[in-house]
Amino acid sequence: MEGQVLQIFITASGGQKMLSVEEVEAVANKGLRGDRYCNGAGNWAGSDACQVTLIDEADLEIIAKESGLHLANGEHRRNLVIRGIHLDDVLGKQLQIGETVLHCVRPRPPCRYLESLTEPGMLQSLAGRAGVCARVVKSGWIRTQDAIIVL
Repeated sequence: MEGQVLQIFITASGGQKMLSVEEVEAVANKGLRGDRYCNGAGNWAGSDACQVTLIDEADLEIIAKESGLHLANGEHRRNLVIRGIHLDDVLGKQLQIGETVLHCVRPRPPCRYLESLTEPGMLQSLAGRAGVCARVVKSGWIRTQDAIIVL
């Protein structure tokens, strides 16, 4: 199974707008350089298991079709938008993305905080489709268009 990185988003702290970047350095046991999780400045469950978040483009399309809510420009608050891999199928597995290896640890539940930053109905729309949390196992660069290989 192989997928692809479509978009990369980071932000320095929780609540700030997500910034789209073409490449980012993943730091083992930390997260993405310049991102809130790596900096320890994010609002999340407080676990190092959520150093990088991934969401499937197909899930974003389903949300838009079913609810009319469009999560563009990082409004989903996830770091990597991917395609070609169903994220539920890679829980507990490792992904090689460019030079980096991530371990997909657990589903990333939606939260009320996310809904407060977007629009009403977002929490319900993301239920079961909010992506996964991953740990950085091996440092390296991740770039848009990088292949994703399930190890």
